[in-house]
Amino acid sequence: MVGVTGLSGRTALVTGAARGIGAAVADALAREGVSVAGVDIDVDGLKETADRTGGSVVPFPVDVTDQDAFARVVAEVERDLGPLDIGVSAAGVLHPASVGATSTEDWARTFAVNSTGVFFVLREISHRMVSRGRGALVTVGSNAAGVPRTGMAAYAASKAAATMLTRCLGLELAGSGVRCNIVSPGSTDTAMQRALWTDGNGPERVIAGDPAQFRVGIPLKRIADPADVADAVVFLVSDRARHITMQNLYVDGGATLCA
Repeated sequence: MVGVTGLSGRTALVTGAARGIGAAVADALAREGVSVAGVDIDVDGLKETADRTGGSVVPFPVDVTDQDAFARVVAEVERDLGPLDIGVSAAGVLHPASVGATSTEDWARTFAVNSTGVFFVLREISHRMVSRGRGALVTVGSNAAGVPRTGMAAYAASKAAATMLTRCLGLELAGSGVRCNIVSPGSTDTAMQRALWTDGNGPERVIAGDPAQFRVGIPLKRIADPADVADAVVFLVSDRARHITMQNLYVDGGATLCA
């Protein structure tokens, strides 16, 4: 059933669409009647997303860190599905470690996907949108970009870079009809989050917080579902958010205390 956001008939590209938040965003947009190009390096995961949505999500396997390959995919998407109205950057990686224990390779890979990959996505899609005088771009960031986290320096720094990149682009494009915003989730029930749970009490520990790691708990007493984040993205790319740009919407149950 098509939703009531007014998005039906539009075309979107979503990175990280094979799993987690990216897959939830692709699903949510498809339910709104959007033709979705799902981008990821996980071919099998993309097929699952496509099958789950009855083909409303079309798989376009590519590595977002390969700028030339990504540019070719965008051209293919616009040829096959139509001009892009929406772009969502949700691809991301996490290599948890203290600063001292973070390898150069993990640092480089984290920034390649979480920052440089976002740059390639925003740059390639936005110049097409500008020429048409319309479009909405959303970057899936993290509340870790605004609050220090132990053992997550590379991830937090890369998300902070992507956040500011998106806001700067939003300022540059403010007069062109293209809006750029960020959605910053907190702890969300994804494979990435579950990989951090080293015992059977993972969710409880996250909700309660950890003073030893200077980590506040979650005031709403629940871990987000990927659909919670997807709903925020759908709002921001819809005309209901037509006067919103350069904003960072936290979807973390209050975990950052609006810091």
